[in-house]
Amino acid sequence: MNARGLTRRWHRLTLRGRLILIGSVGVAAGLALGGLILVRTLEFTLQRNLDEGAVGTARDVAGLVHAGRLSDPIPVGGGVSFVQVVDGRGRVTAASAGADRLVPMLGPGNLTSVRSGARLTVDGEQLGITGAVRVVGEPLPGGRTVLVAVSERGTAESIGVVKGTLLVAFPILVGLLAAVAWRVVGWTLAPVETLRRGAAEITGTSSARRLPVPAGNDEVHRLAVTLNDMLKRLESTRRRQRAFVADAAHELRSPLASMRTQLEVAVRLDTPAPGAGSQPELLTDLLTDLNRLADLTNDLLLLARADEGALPRPAERVDVAALAKELAGRYAGARVPVQVEAPEARWVRGTPGALRQLIANLADNAVRHATTQVRVAVEDPGEGVLITVTDDGPGIAPADRERVFGRFTRLDDARARDDGGSGLGLAIVRELARLHGGTVMLADAGPGVRAEVRLPAADRV
Repeated sequence: MNARGLTRRWHRLTLRGRLILIGSVGVAAGLALGGLILVRTLEFTLQRNLDEGAVGTARDVAGLVHAGRLSDPIPVGGGVSFVQVVDGRGRVTAASAGADRLVPMLGPGNLTSVRSGARLTVDGEQLGITGAVRVVGEPLPGGRTVLVAVSERGTAESIGVVKGTLLVAFPILVGLLAAVAWRVVGWTLAPVETLRRGAAEITGTSSARRLPVPAGNDEVHRLAVTLNDMLKRLESTRRRQRAFVADAAHELRSPLASMRTQLEVAVRLDTPAPGAGSQPELLTDLLTDLNRLADLTNDLLLLARADEGALPRPAERVDVAALAKELAGRYAGARVPVQVEAPEARWVRGTPGALRQLIANLADNAVRHATTQVRVAVEDPGEGVLITVTDDGPGIAPADRERVFGRFTRLDDARARDDGGSGLGLAIVRELARLHGGTVMLADAGPGVRAEVRLPAADRV
């Protein structure tokens, strides 16, 4: 099977099946490696014991030779197959019972090797033994050598039994472990399946529901908590979007209805009806409504771009004090005087148009609610640039000073709409301040409200 076929089969497996397959392969590989190490260790241990026994026998025989008490045949203990004493010319001078007395166990080359301490494995057929034979040697004076041959048959049989046992036991063990893993993995993934069913039951109309949170403090529990937090944020965003759309439609409906009424009157009447106003007045009213629509549309577009992160990033040094002085002339005919205090240049990194709108929105809001005057100040308190816009109006209760930064929020809805406010001014101020790395807050001016915008100075950006 090619790699593509294996990939298709892999993707058809469930997560449970994949985990079991990976676990079974890992267990099988681990058991195989452990079995190989066990067999190799057993082979090494048995071989060493066999060699040590043969070497001990060779030394005992050498001791008898040195003591002059070597008998013929040479006495050997249990487990030793054959013993020979070979002289320097390769002739057998003594042997154990059953050992060849004419032909030595090893040839001249191998005999030299065992005299130097080597331990050889030879075919046992030349000695009349089935299987391999282990041969060791012990040198004697005069060029003689004691040769001891021990059969490896018992060692081979022991290793064979171990190998057979492992070959039978390993598949059974892997199968049992796979069955246990199937149950354990199924039990572990049960909360995940519960989460999946809970997510499937959540629809667009029931998104206020939450996923079931399993007991414990494991990864699945934390996943469920995180997903519920995400659902909560999504639901909050959805509510804000619904409210935003409804408020925007409501704001657009009022000027459109006014324009439609005035145009219908102008079309149906050849001459203005009593109270309908003259044509210049009609055009002036229409232009006012159109300007209001244009401002509202621009504000909605700015907020939409802010939500998408599409507003241009601050890229140049801007003198905020100069912008405040430029805006002073805009309020020359305002209902209350606007005083601007910006004696020195205050530089920030930003966008001139955005900063100009930020100050203008605060000033418009202050003029709308002030009683006698509005004060705009730009200063440097030592922690960046501070822009303050203060009015002496009725003020805002502390509980509402954060709420008014919401979109389409009006504390006095009817009066604000009549004055031309859409409820987006302060929301735009907050977005523009955040875009420039700053903050905005409202404070008590006693009487009135003081809006404070703090922006990083240009040399600290």
